[in-house]
Amino acid sequence: MDSLSQIGLGAAVAVAVMGRRTPVWKAALWGAVAGTLPDLDVLIDHGDPIRNMVLHRAESHALFWLSAVSLPFGAAVARLAREPERWRRWWLATWLALITHPLLDAMTVYGTRLGLPFTDRPFGVGSIFIVDPLYTLPLLVGTGWALARRGGRRALAANAAGLALSTAYLAWSAAAQQHVESVARASLAAQGVAVERLLVTPTALNTVLWRIVAVSGDAYHEGFHSLLDGSPRVAFDRFERGAALEALVGSMEGVQRIAAFSKGFYKLQQDGALVLVSDLRMGQEPVYTFTFTVAAREGAAPRPVAPRLVSSRPDLAVALPWLWHRLLGEPLAPPRAALASRP
Repeated sequence: MDSLSQIGLGAAVAVAVMGRRTPVWKAALWGAVAGTLPDLDVLIDHGDPIRNMVLHRAESHALFWLSAVSLPFGAAVARLAREPERWRRWWLATWLALITHPLLDAMTVYGTRLGLPFTDRPFGVGSIFIVDPLYTLPLLVGTGWALARRGGRRALAANAAGLALSTAYLAWSAAAQQHVESVARASLAAQGVAVERLLVTPTALNTVLWRIVAVSGDAYHEGFHSLLDGSPRVAFDRFERGAALEALVGSMEGVQRIAAFSKGFYKLQQDGALVLVSDLRMGQEPVYTFTFTVAAREGAAPRPVAPRLVSSRPDLAVALPWLWHRLLGEPLAPPRAALASRP
């Protein structure tokens, strides 16, 4: 999730755990710090953009390593807060603020390696977008109320209510995702599409309009379904995944890393002399958040090149109005040509 959500979650968790044992501002401050720490791994350069992508949310987000770090971190916070006698409570508050960070991240589609060092599997439920104000606002309002009222009983209850509402919203997102998945599978079956892998994830800033990607052989199908749609039938567009290029560059390290990290939701395409790989989970056709150069094809045989992030950004003047009207249930086709025209 975004940094503001993680700060809000860490602060709310710490305030809830510390209660009246310490001033609310102390609990909120150190909870926010703990909630931010795991994402400092973005400062690490692993050598190239693909490695930076797939190694983000790795050891710094592993429950085992965060738990191991939490004891000395909690003790240090207790000393800095000048409350060494409460180190156990500070440890509990900071431990929960640390581990709820990757647990929240795992609800997004990106991929979080919660199980290191025991498993390298990236977990990604994909039921919530990386930025969703309906998740974040209850946390900020609840903690803000507690800070403004300096920790009275009602103020702490407001903080707890914010936590409860944000958690309930996560549960709602997972339930909505399951519903849309069943709708998508029925539509794909009716259209005769044999599904190998299916991705159902919300569009930006909401859990009403959902994007669906179905991988089938050498192609993938993309569609959108709003919970406000009048019909359960989902219209899909078919796109090639780049099977011919896969035969040429599929064994290259960059392609294999993206293939594994995306759980098979990727495509290859040629742009001039360059071969590009795109993670299909983030973005929408034809604009993806993570598109990298992996090879140059100046002759018959491609050669590896240093990975470079070449993603384009959608034209928000086109994308946002479409998103809003499609969210409301209007049967609008995605503005693919307009999105593709932006450099």
